[in-house]
Amino acid sequence: METILQKAEFIEKEKIGELHFPQTEVVADEAGRKLRLKDLSDATILGNIEHNKVKIVFEDDESVKYTETTIWATSDKNISLKSGITIPLHRIHRIII
Repeated sequence: METILQKAEFIEKEKIGELHFPQTEVVADEAGRKLRLKDLSDATILGNIEHNKVKIVFEDDESVKYTETTIWATSDKNISLKSGITIPLHRIHRIII
């Protein structure tokens, strides 16, 4: 079975600002959304303390993509990467630490 990461296209974090994100949620079940929040919290702590990079699998209006970078902050609506780049939480499939 193909995983979401295997079908995702790599994108440099600097290009994320050019993408368009629909308002729909990509994680269908409540348990998956709770796991995403836990993983985001862990990744944010690692990003701030250890400067560890994680894989972020997300979806814009065209396809599933991933990038590998440090998450600096997580709010109730977005994650913040370097240079003011953000990704809406509702478009993130998963975080791979």
